[in-house]
Amino acid sequence: MYKFIDLFCGIGGFRSALEKKGLECVFSSDIDEKAAESYRKNFGDKPKGDITEISEKKIPAHDILCAGFPCQSFSISGDMKGLDDNRGRLFYEIIRIAQYHQPYVLLLENVKNILTVDDGQVIKTIETKLDEIGYRLHKHVLNASYFGIPQSRERVYFVGLRKDTGAKSKLSYSPPIETRKRIFLEDVLEKDIEPSLFITRDDMVIDRDDKEHALEPIRVGQVNKGGQGERIYSVKGHAITLSAYGGGAGARTGLYLVKDRVRKLSITECKTLMGFPSIFHVSEGIQGYQQLGNAVIPAMISHVYDSIKLS
Repeated sequence: MYKFIDLFCGIGGFRSALEKKGLECVFSSDIDEKAAESYRKNFGDKPKGDITEISEKKIPAHDILCAGFPCQSFSISGDMKGLDDNRGRLFYEIIRIAQYHQPYVLLLENVKNILTVDDGQVIKTIETKLDEIGYRLHKHVLNASYFGIPQSRERVYFVGLRKDTGAKSKLSYSPPIETRKRIFLEDVLEKDIEPSLFITRDDMVIDRDDKEHALEPIRVGQVNKGGQGERIYSVKGHAITLSAYGGGAGARTGLYLVKDRVRKLSITECKTLMGFPSIFHVSEGIQGYQQLGNAVIPAMISHVYDSIKLS
């Protein structure tokens, strides 16, 4: 049985995927107490705290290092300070631990913008540092919309393979093949919705047709000036990227025209759009939306893992 560690684990997207594959999680860590408590309720053990204060020698040996390292310093919705930001520098904690333990595989996820922030210098630094400690890096932008998830969510998936693998000379990776499954937002919506999720405004405009289905968000209107969080989408398409932050009437989930009424998405619908079951625990209220917006989609991790040949 392969063993993995779950760094910056959040509510447990990596673990949800890999445990279903028969792998064993031997260590997890996250500094966010509320996310860690949700993780404990879902998996039965609470993550350790600040990884910068944990010696690599106290982390168990493992075959795979997983990390959805903090993305705010690379995200368009963040300040884009890259590796100069304290959150961006947490990447070096991955380097520290991987250099000591030399797992066969590094499985990482981040926002697409990490490829271009600071004129591409951030990704060059990441590639250089991983090469220096003995890893060959593969990176691909994958959109969950093309893998059976009705949410447009583009993320970079990094697969670092150890160059000197000894007996595992056939260690290899090729990007997963898109499924293009025909599933749409209307297929996963709840029937009974809290009244507070509906939006009624005088400046709401529906001005486009939504007759055709599509594996992407279909914009049909707006509120106010149509800025971020103010656009209205059809349920015949896909949800926009769920976000931990952001403003506007549709903050975090977007706005959707559902049976001639406009509303945000419920927490259960957001769980479904992230590939978690309805019984999966997240915090109450806004904190729960933030936890889901920060999570990785387990199904996407499964697709990437299945594309790695470990023997």
